[in-house]
Amino acid sequence: MQWRSVPYWVPSLFFAAVVTLQGCSLAHVDDNLPYGVLNNNDLQLVEDGLPTYLLMVDGLIENWPESESLLSSGADLYGAYAGLFVEDPERARKLSNKALEYGFRAACAHHKDYCDLRSLSVPEFESLLDDAGKGDVPVLFSLGSAWAGYIQQNTSDWNAVAELGRVEAIMVRIVALDEGYQYGQAHMYLGVLNSILPASLGGKPEQAKAHFEEAVLLSDGKNLLAQVLYAEKYARLVFDRELHDSLLNEVLAADPDVHGLTLQNTYAQQQAEALLADADDYF
Repeated sequence: MQWRSVPYWVPSLFFAAVVTLQGCSLAHVDDNLPYGVLNNNDLQLVEDGLPTYLLMVDGLIENWPESESLLSSGADLYGAYAGLFVEDPERARKLSNKALEYGFRAACAHHKDYCDLRSLSVPEFESLLDDAGKGDVPVLFSLGSAWAGYIQQNTSDWNAVAELGRVEAIMVRIVALDEGYQYGQAHMYLGVLNSILPASLGGKPEQAKAHFEEAVLLSDGKNLLAQVLYAEKYARLVFDRELHDSLLNEVLAADPDVHGLTLQNTYAQQQAEALLADADDYF
């Protein structure tokens, strides 16, 4: 898999797609089938098999078009496939658009007040999030993940990029309501968002560091992607070679086989190897 280049000021929210592969929302379709994906350490096998699953979910949604659980699963899966496996930009945009469509429909099915989230003013959007409770976290996380993936695939569209603040607001609210949800991965998103720019250009690297540390802590070190992003987004931003190499070597030494995280951890170890391989050139 190759990195797709994006403007330097846009975070690699490509990882959002990886994150969306895991979690309870996938389990809505079947209690065990999603873990055949999540617990697999063969990325090629998953890449080959996911399209069949996508078509199955599409068919189920056709039959139950207002099912929150099915729509959330569709958002998660399409976002994951677009971000992790699709190299063609046009196709990736099409798939990420569908992921976001499903995410909005899932939110609307969950609560009628969420049916027009995109058209709300920023104050209205933030007020609605302020009223959210712990029971809203799963659908908000699914929507936020799909939205982040959509923005990543549409970085040339200023209207899409301008919505990053809404993704951040969703993740901030999730942290406030249930920071341990999905191994604390809302913190991981916030770590990426706060490390877009160096401090000299208005970035918030120290806030990013704090969020990455929380993501690692809340997963008890089992979510290896959190450490990879910590190294890539924060350690490289502040040119901390010692921290960078330490985090990545820990990832490579770890056992990737963790229930619900095996696929993600396998990918994280591949990325750790790549980052270490070009560290001399970077630093």
